[in-house]
Amino acid sequence: MIDITESAQAYLVELLSKQEASGVGVRIFITDPGTPMAETCIAYCPEGEQQKTDQRVEYQGFSGWIDARSIPFLEDAVVDYASDRMGGQLTIKAPSAKVPKVSDDSPLEDRINYVLHSQVNPSLAAHGGMVSLVEVVEDSVAILQFGGGCQGCGMVDMTLKEGVEKTLLEQITELTAIRDVTDHSVTENAYF
Repeated sequence: MIDITESAQAYLVELLSKQEASGVGVRIFITDPGTPMAETCIAYCPEGEQQKTDQRVEYQGFSGWIDARSIPFLEDAVVDYASDRMGGQLTIKAPSAKVPKVSDDSPLEDRINYVLHSQVNPSLAAHGGMVSLVEVVEDSVAILQFGGGCQGCGMVDMTLKEGVEKTLLEQITELTAIRDVTDHSVTENAYF
């Protein structure tokens, strides 16, 4: 799944040895997996702070916790460390992080993000706008936030109801509603 090179493992062992608490490992995850905004992250993970669904992986001198939702997007990922004149740099390459990997049994968030980024946002981009998923709350309600030219735009209600909501509800049948949490009083970049 994730290849952490020997030099990266040695570097991480050194970093972890400087932590005050014992048993600190690393947690590897991707924020917004399968979207253009995906970011691959490594964070300190004190014992007990891992998620229940994380997959434990033992490396040379430390434990790694892999976020379950991120696993399909971490295929062929490589963590490396290269020394240089300034000390060195830890790099993470995850070529599948931004690639949508959705199917009918994918998590609801992944399917919503796929529709937003592959169908909705390309249309909104013509006006300098975009919409992103904030979270899915009880009763399968998607909470969205508009940005760019859509924030504060006088046509956002029509865009939400006739475009975004209609598209999402048609394609993802378990969604029951869409809510917008954008502060539309900020009109500096509004398209209309």
